Amino acid sequence: MDRTIVYPGAIPLDTDILNLNRNVMVAIGALNEAVLGGGMVADGLACTPTVPASLTVTVAPGSITQLGPVDANSYGSLPQDTAQQTVRMGINLDPVTFTLAAPASSGQSVNYLIEATFSEADADPVVLPYVNAADPSVPYSGPGNSGGAQNTQRLQRVQLQVKPGAAAAAGTQVTPPVDAGWVGLYVVTVNYGQSAITAADIVTLPQAPFLPFKLPQLRPGFSQMQVFESSGSFVVPPGVTQAKVTVVGGGGAAGYHVSMPGAGGGAGGTAIDIVTGLVPGQVVAVTVGAGGVAPTSPASGGNGGTSSFGGYMSATGGTGGEGGSGSLFATAGGAGGIGSGARIIQGGAMGGDGIVVASRGGDGGGPGHGRGASGPLAGLSATGFGGGGGGGGASTGAAPVGSPGGAGAPGIVIVEY
Repeated sequence: MDRTIVYPGAIPLDTDILNLNRNVMVAIGALNEAVLGGGMVADGLACTPTVPASLTVTVAPGSITQLGPVDANSYGSLPQDTAQQTVRMGINLDPVTFTLAAPASSGQSVNYLIEATFSEADADPVVLPYVNAADPSVPYSGPGNSGGAQNTQRLQRVQLQVKPGAAAAAGTQVTPPVDAGWVGLYVVTVNYGQSAITAADIVTLPQAPFLPFKLPQLRPGFSQMQVFESSGSFVVPPGVTQAKVTVVGGGGAAGYHVSMPGAGGGAGGTAIDIVTGLVPGQVVAVTVGAGGVAPTSPASGGNGGTSSFGGYMSATGGTGGEGGSGSLFATAGGAGGIGSGARIIQGGAMGGDGIVVASRGGDGGGPGHGRGASGPLAGLSATGFGGGGGGGGASTGAAPVGSPGGAGAPGIVIVEY
């Protein structure tokens, strides 16, 4: 941080104070950029209904940081400095209220966008005393004794505004786009005939740049987890730009042979990586592969489904164990699936072969796999994510009869951020 040097007996200059203020602002800006980055970051500024309830909402005190020129305009005697950039902070110490209006037509709704930006303006004009060289005991009033007032503060604030969308049939109304240089914070929906706004009418935009954590809450690595046991969507939370993703494909089902033990199904493959470049509010499709279906009549087991995290990575399901009616020495276990699109790619464990001499079905592949059965018993379905189903056993004697196998388990997608 730069510091101004003054000396005993030297005549103080106005730039001594101005440079001190500017240097402190630049130093704090550099610290903000090191901690928060150069993008816009908001803190506080909670939007709530008024009490008692009305069509007015209140945005609480808070702050916003934004990269910009050191001084877009001259600062007292200091010239403007638009060549150098620093992260500047606007601070609101008082709440801001907005009164909204309900649509005029029955059945309609309207979305109001509350957006924010950094604002800098000179204010607090005061008539300042100036030195009168002819008679120092009688100061001039204003520059040149003109009596003119001059701004005495450069204020940095959060500028807020409400942007109404077009009223439309309820459920079809569209939120207006965010203006250039601004950032969207909230959407408030108001319906025809509504006389009071509730908390349920106020939604924080997913891309709003609010701080997701404060320093005491931070922990090394990833601290939040979203687990998908069925297909859905991952909406990137505010402040998140990367996530650790684990994708496991569905397990294959065991085979069902007419006269021999069935083979176990293969386990689903696995893909693990850190996905970068995510954007808050981005919607990533998540597919969870189903477990392979166990046949109810002699046939090979069904294959497990493929799991995926958008187009970033995927993992195929395990192959079903062999079954059917062919004359074989043993039924072959299903192959494991395989991951793709990630730095860590793992093949699923293969299902066990059916063992004719022991009349025992093959175990399924992978953790939590289904166990193969011995004798005239059905194989067990897998219980662990991506595990293969266990093969059914076979009866003994001159005319052995095979038993049904177990189903494969569905896959899973785990997102840590």
